[in-house]
Amino acid sequence: MSVYQPLTSHWRSRLLIFVVSVVLALVLGSMATSGKTVTRDKFLWPFSATSPWNMPIGSRARYVPANIQKAALADADQEYFFKLKKGDPLRELYEPGAWGEGRCKGTKAVGISPLPIPDNLIVPDATSKPYSTPNNASAFLLPDGKTLVQIGPLARCQKGGPLYGFHYHRDEDIYGQGIGGSHFGSGLSGIGGSIRKGELISKQPIRHALKVVIWGEKYLYYSKEIPGKRWPAELADGKAANQYHGKNPALVQGSLLAIPPRLTEASLKLQTYPGKKLFHALQNYGAYVVDDAGWDCHYFGVEKGVLEEFRKTYGYNFSGKSGTFYEDFMKLFQALSVVDNNGQKSVGGGGTPRVVLAPTIGN
Repeated sequence: MSVYQPLTSHWRSRLLIFVVSVVLALVLGSMATSGKTVTRDKFLWPFSATSPWNMPIGSRARYVPANIQKAALADADQEYFFKLKKGDPLRELYEPGAWGEGRCKGTKAVGISPLPIPDNLIVPDATSKPYSTPNNASAFLLPDGKTLVQIGPLARCQKGGPLYGFHYHRDEDIYGQGIGGSHFGSGLSGIGGSIRKGELISKQPIRHALKVVIWGEKYLYYSKEIPGKRWPAELADGKAANQYHGKNPALVQGSLLAIPPRLTEASLKLQTYPGKKLFHALQNYGAYVVDDAGWDCHYFGVEKGVLEEFRKTYGYNFSGKSGTFYEDFMKLFQALSVVDNNGQKSVGGGGTPRVVLAPTIGN
C-alpha cells in the first residue's frame, strides 16, 4: 500500500486558504513594518475608486452578447494628457476651423480662461492625404492639481500659437467620479479609461476599465425610446438617428462591454502577451463605448506614446490588418458582451467585485 494519499478537495481548499492567509500576512506585515501604504498617482490613475473608470465588473453582472464581428483594421484612438504649470504663457482656445485639415485655422474664441501652455507643445492638424481625422481627445490638469480641462479634437500647429478644439462644458475633479469629458460622441472622459504608457508592456495587470470605439453604422442602436446612449454617456452623435443602424438595443454610446467569466485565454486561443493583458482587463473591468469609428475599424483609447513603446517592446505594431496580435485583438472584440445592468447604483453590474478596488490616491 502506498504511503502517498492524494488530497481531497476539502483539504486542498483548506491548504489554499492557509497559503493565501500566509502570503497576505507577510505582505501586510511588511507594509506595517515599513510604515508604507500602497497608494496611486492621480495623474497616471485618476478618479475615485468608485468611479466607473475604476470599478471592477461585479458578480451580478448580466451579460448580453454584443455580437461584434471582426473588423478590417485594429487601431488606437490616441489621446493627449498634460500637467500644466504656473508661469507658462497663457494661450487662448479657439474652435477648430474644420473637422478635417484646417483645424488650426479657426478664429472663434471658445470663451474659457486662457491656459498656461508651454511653447513647445505641438499636436498636429488633421490631414487630407493621407486622410486622417483623429479625435485627439485631451485633458489638461491645471496648476491647482485638481481641475481637469478637457478639449477635443485638440490641435496646435505652431510653437507659441493658440490651442484649437471644443471645450467640454464642465471641468472635472481628478479626485472625483470623472465621468464626462472630451469624447464628444458620448460626452465621456478623455482621460478616464485610457491605456497609459507602460501598461501594455509591464508585468502588472491593467487595473481600470478601458475605452473602445466601434462603427456606429454597423453596431450602435438608435430609437426614440433608446436615443443612442445610456449611462454613463450623456451624448450620442448629433446625427445618430440617421447614423446608427445597429440591431442590438443594449449596444449604444456608454455601453459597458466585458468578456464573460466562462471564457478564458485558452478558450479564445490567445497567442500574444498584450492580447492576454487586454483580455484580463476586459474581463475584470470591461470597456466603455465612447465614440463612433465611422468605418470598419475597432479602436482602444490609448495615451500618446503607447504605440511607440509597444512597437519598441514587441517588434510589431499595435495597429494592423493582419498578424498574430491583430487576430488576438479581434478575438477580444468578438468575445465582448454588454453588461446590461450597469448603472449608477450597480456599476459593473453590482454584487461582489471581481478584483479589489483601486488604492487611495497618494498625491
